[in-house]
Amino acid sequence: MEILSAQNVTFSYPDATESVLDDIHFTIQEGDFVLLCGPSGSGKSTLLRLLKEEIAPHGNLGGNIYYRGSMIKEQDRFLLAKEIGMVFQDPENQIVMERVMDELLFGMENMGYTTDKMRKKVAEMVHFFGLNDLVNKKTAELSGGQKQLINLASVLLLEPKLLLLDEPTAQLDPIAAKEFIHLLERLNDEFGITILVVEHRMEELFSVANRVMLLDKGHLVVDQSPRKAAHQMYPEFQSFLPSTALCYMGISQQATKPDQIPLTVKEAKQWISTQELKQPTQGHGTIVEKSPLIELKAIDFQYTKHSTPVLYNLSFSINKGEWMALVGANGTGKTTLLKLIGGLIKPQHGTMKYNGKKVKNIDPQQIGYLPQNPRIFFLHDTLKEEYQEIARKHQKREEEVQSLLEIFQLADLLDRHPYDLSGGELQKAALVGILLGNPSILLIDEPTKGMDPSFKKEFGLLVQGLVEEGLTVIMVTHDIEFAASYATRCSMLFQGDITVTEPTKQFFQENTYYTTMMNRITRDFHTPALVTLEEAMLLSPNHIGS
Repeated sequence: MEILSAQNVTFSYPDATESVLDDIHFTIQEGDFVLLCGPSGSGKSTLLRLLKEEIAPHGNLGGNIYYRGSMIKEQDRFLLAKEIGMVFQDPENQIVMERVMDELLFGMENMGYTTDKMRKKVAEMVHFFGLNDLVNKKTAELSGGQKQLINLASVLLLEPKLLLLDEPTAQLDPIAAKEFIHLLERLNDEFGITILVVEHRMEELFSVANRVMLLDKGHLVVDQSPRKAAHQMYPEFQSFLPSTALCYMGISQQATKPDQIPLTVKEAKQWISTQELKQPTQGHGTIVEKSPLIELKAIDFQYTKHSTPVLYNLSFSINKGEWMALVGANGTGKTTLLKLIGGLIKPQHGTMKYNGKKVKNIDPQQIGYLPQNPRIFFLHDTLKEEYQEIARKHQKREEEVQSLLEIFQLADLLDRHPYDLSGGELQKAALVGILLGNPSILLIDEPTKGMDPSFKKEFGLLVQGLVEEGLTVIMVTHDIEFAASYATRCSMLFQGDITVTEPTKQFFQENTYYTTMMNRITRDFHTPALVTLEEAMLLSPNHIGS
């Protein structure tokens, strides 16, 4: 039975010369699990928000959107608010109450549920999600993964028929993200909830969804089952495919056999076990010895006097001109460590050295810092005004600004308000502003959040080039595949301390769960196991490029 459809949907923002969505047609059946993907700015988030009346963007909408056979704009908003639920990318943007229990009750109270019904439904939901240890906590005390779980539970308490999710795992660590996706799969399988999810995390979702839709420049160019979609997307949109499919199609050159394309690690391991592949040459991860630039020793930090220390007896060093990735679960202190290096907070104990000399703070002129929420970077109404102000401050020529805008593909968005940009576009826009300051140290917190896979590669190569020119990068990330491809070393935080720092390839080869898809596929067939897709391409007797 049809639950959602779009006919000739076109949308443009106020005063925009081009449409964000152009003549979109699709039909989603009840019980479908649909993955919506595509480049940043292709219209994914705009389309998703148009399906949720109370947060639909302002602009010029053409065509019609139907829910259960009737136009959305003609239906009861109370009913739609209950039956169409949405989970946003940033957990912080959805939580409104101070305590978890109040957050769970909030939606039902607004819908007029009785006290007895609310108590019954919350008790049932707490048991289903295993939230017993969280219900009496303050929402501010929760990790990113826990907050996203509370957001999902709050939406599900209203018993939605259609669940919309806009990059829900963007701020979750790899293990929490996997658990969240498996929970969505369970909701779809066991309760028949229709799911439409916008996501750049393809490695897990391609094997869970039963349909894949791809938007490009406002047009719906792919709408197929996952295997057929993979076949149709290769090679033009190959950066949006999971490593399992890319490994198969790149090495075997059998992209013409969609029914055989592996989508899970199990399927990929079964296929690769039948192949005669040569041993790979040494790949990414070789470290050139350099002198330490920043050294931290015995660092302790806690936000309040009686709270648990976030960093405890931490020691850490980074060399000049390298790209260090800080990984670990949500709540282990990664962002806190980044803020401490950037001088935004001060440790209670411990010492810091910069270029071999003990200092209290590093000169802020040397540091460029991009936080998790790039919105706080912007002060003006348009990107053009923002960059003009930064250029004046740092005495930059217009040609230098234009060069960065072209590299980051932002030249056509200069007249847009920063808040009107997609998540990926906002990340890129903030990075341009930071790089205009010519920092020697770049601190970046989840830089690939919201970036589409194709731009991730461009961004990685860009920063890699800056590192080769002497820029030192410290990156907090949950994007394991990105870190494996570009970072020179990786450090893992656990309970406020660095448990291990190793060259990137060695780090991921030796991990079992906190590792890449390619490592999981090849670990039983190659010694040492591969880490990146680029290495896998070298396995082919014909040396197929990635």
